Amino acid sequence: MNPTQPLLLRLTNRVSLVTQILIGIIAGTLLAVVAPEAANSVGLLGNLFVSALKAVAPVLVFVLVASSIANHRKGSQTSIKPVLTLYLVGTFVAALTAVVMSFAFPTELVLATNGSEATPPEGIGEVLQTLLFQVVDNPVHALMTGNFIGVLAWAIGLGLAMRHGADSSKHLFKDIADGVSSIVKVVIRLAPIGIFGLVASTIAATGFDALWGYARLLAVLIGSMLVIALVMNPLIVYFKIRRNPYPLVFKCLRESGVTAFFTRSSAANIPVNMDLCKRLDLHEDTYSVSIPLGATINMGGAAITITVLTLAAVHTLGIEVDMATALLLSIIAAVSACGASGVAGGSLLLIPLACSLFGISNEVAMQVVAVGFIIGVLQDSAETGLNSSTDVLFTAAACQAEQNKR
Repeated sequence: MNPTQPLLLRLTNRVSLVTQILIGIIAGTLLAVVAPEAANSVGLLGNLFVSALKAVAPVLVFVLVASSIANHRKGSQTSIKPVLTLYLVGTFVAALTAVVMSFAFPTELVLATNGSEATPPEGIGEVLQTLLFQVVDNPVHALMTGNFIGVLAWAIGLGLAMRHGADSSKHLFKDIADGVSSIVKVVIRLAPIGIFGLVASTIAATGFDALWGYARLLAVLIGSMLVIALVMNPLIVYFKIRRNPYPLVFKCLRESGVTAFFTRSSAANIPVNMDLCKRLDLHEDTYSVSIPLGATINMGGAAITITVLTLAAVHTLGIEVDMATALLLSIIAAVSACGASGVAGGSLLLIPLACSLFGISNEVAMQVVAVGFIIGVLQDSAETGLNSSTDVLFTAAACQAEQNKR
């Protein structure tokens, strides 16, 4: 610790970032209870923090991926294929777990009378078509709108082209990537202040009164996500690395999941995950691609949301469901979840697609979506926390498994 630094900076450096975030959560909760008006005002700090993360994330992904590929040396092994396999398996297992939980604890809804004004996709084809058009998006538009599929496509293309460029050009890309990473570190250090503002304003504005009426539904949703985070994901990781997975699981939940829970944005959490992967000493060529890709297609939490809310509608309407249909629902939920980020409204607007499997009308399905928005304070937070922490967990598992082979 440098004695010439200001006292506040020295104290900040001595306390871990996770501890500072927990202090911010407690302080934000207390402020919301004691002075709600002041809590609404400090919400500006949270909005600024999330906006800063969202602003820097597309640029960070673009320069890191392009730099990693341009400077990639022949013979250097990456673990992209194993990570993608883990993403797909994890998302399907999440949907299947949600089916089991929904049958074990059937939930009925008091359907809201107001539907959402947004328009859901009409089928799987529309979801996949949206995803395909994101790949060929204009690079400037992709950066401006946070279209990470488009950003990845252009970064990979430019990186491959630059592999044949001069060494000085490759070094320039590396220097730019290092510079953007330095900016990201500064933004991440502001996380305790940002989360303090987010917690204070959220609790002051919404409270939790509206959630009590949906306590059973929330219990099934969050319970399913906890089963995935604490049981199924560790099992998947154990089969990959063949040792106790829980130290890695808890580290990812603590340092990625907590931040994502309060920012409620997988895109905003990309810089946090990149920083965690670097501290875990993972292969940069792997995580620079797998983390932004995971923010788009690794959607276990979204698969759970789609499945649980769809089956809640099924139970409410008294529709009988056999195991074959339930299995088909798991597949549809997993595939739909992979395209959730390409649809305005995220996972909630994919519920009508799953409901159509049971012949539920779009009018009723959109009322289920409205219920989803009511519980969104907790549902979306838990979903994002699970999705984002799993991105790092599966990337780390694939990289460590590769290291064990050598």
